[in-house]
Amino acid sequence: MDNLNQFEPSQLWSYFAAILKIPRTSKNERQIGDYLASFAAENGLEVKRDSTGNLLITRRATPGMEHRRTIVLQSHLDMVGEKAPGSNHNWLTDPIIPVIDGEWVKAKETTLGADDGIGVAAQMAVLTDKSLKCGKIEALFTVDEETGLTGAMNLQADFFTGRTLLNLDSEDEGIMFIGCAGGIDTICKIKYNPKKTETGQIAAEIVISGLHGGHSGDEIHKGYANAIKLMAGCLKELTDQFGISLAKFQGGNLRNAIPRETKATITFKPGHLKEIRESLEKYTKTVASQFKDSEEGITLSFMESPLPPFVMEKVGMERLIGALIGMPNGVLGWSASMPGLVESSSNLAIIGFSGDNTINIATSQRSSVGSERDATAKSVEMWLKSAGAEVTHSEGYPGWEPNMDSEILRITRISYKKLFGREPVVTAIHAGLECGLFYEKIGGMDMISFGPTVKGAHTTEERLEIKTVKMFWDLLIDIINEFK
Repeated sequence: MDNLNQFEPSQLWSYFAAILKIPRTSKNERQIGDYLASFAAENGLEVKRDSTGNLLITRRATPGMEHRRTIVLQSHLDMVGEKAPGSNHNWLTDPIIPVIDGEWVKAKETTLGADDGIGVAAQMAVLTDKSLKCGKIEALFTVDEETGLTGAMNLQADFFTGRTLLNLDSEDEGIMFIGCAGGIDTICKIKYNPKKTETGQIAAEIVISGLHGGHSGDEIHKGYANAIKLMAGCLKELTDQFGISLAKFQGGNLRNAIPRETKATITFKPGHLKEIRESLEKYTKTVASQFKDSEEGITLSFMESPLPPFVMEKVGMERLIGALIGMPNGVLGWSASMPGLVESSSNLAIIGFSGDNTINIATSQRSSVGSERDATAKSVEMWLKSAGAEVTHSEGYPGWEPNMDSEILRITRISYKKLFGREPVVTAIHAGLECGLFYEKIGGMDMISFGPTVKGAHTTEERLEIKTVKMFWDLLIDIINEFK
């Protein structure tokens, strides 16, 4: 990992390399929290941790600059843990192995965790930069951002004192975010009636894989296929043509990721084997054509498997497939005030059969308009209930309303143009940011979000553009210097 130290700023990259050695998937942030607490103690910095696991490390103002207002730097400690098929990576114990690939840094067989490890590293570098002369810096590190914004939701308003916040959790260099969507999760359990597999049947497993996947907020507008939706369409055709039965359906594993792989076990009469193969070949070609501009690697495999003892009864199976096909998914509306910005969306994220004849389904809805978010969640609920589901909604989280007259936006724009000779793009993001919760909890917060370029977040294709890390750092330091 020492090969990252060749890049500038070396201290930031050094901290990032150290972070890669520490397991820190969501709800598993104790080790990284302890590491940061030790880091603070070693550097004579004030540190405190709340009952949720959030940390605040404070750098006192440079002597003579105590009159400057406090600035808050914020990132989240957790990351999404995805690994390539066949990888033996253990997310509870194993380090991430960085790989330099031309102008990018990625990871061997896993997500890199630059979301938001690079933000954490930048905070650490600011806290220990002896050349920096500035007012008080509060570095806020939150937990469990990726699976529910738990840290931000449970953060007490008096945990920090600053009222200007730089969120270091964006992934497009040159784009400054001043607003975000709110979101809610809609989840369900469906109890189904199993029936014994008919005698004389055979079984096969269908696997749809090779899809792009990606973040269900940042990348929902890119037209990527949803593997669960594709499988539901596939099962619908096979049910209509050959009267198959369904024994198992698994797909997706993160509520904020577009599912990239699914598999289903079906049973059918042996005489239909050849016809089913032909039907699946045709379906694969249809899907490949439909997503030719966004998905290059779609594959559908079909192989015989051991006969399961039980399958779903027909009515329940048909209702399930119908609900999966019918429920809203993808982009549902575009913003009228910010061209090119998704206003509302939904993501069918996870499906799984458990051993007690229960089907678990998780979805997420996002919108910059609260009423639209809630209406979409109700629509998803309606479709799930049509399949006999017991539906619940998460507490949800608020959006962050853009403020074009923001002082920190003005300072950031001036710094960016001074450093790079061009104006930054100013927009909102369809993904949920913790800023939405800070905005709701703490009146008078002035915020902006920016970062280096990260592509493929939440997938094994995640990669960090090396040159943009230096640009990100230079901008961060200049903003701190100009914040008077």
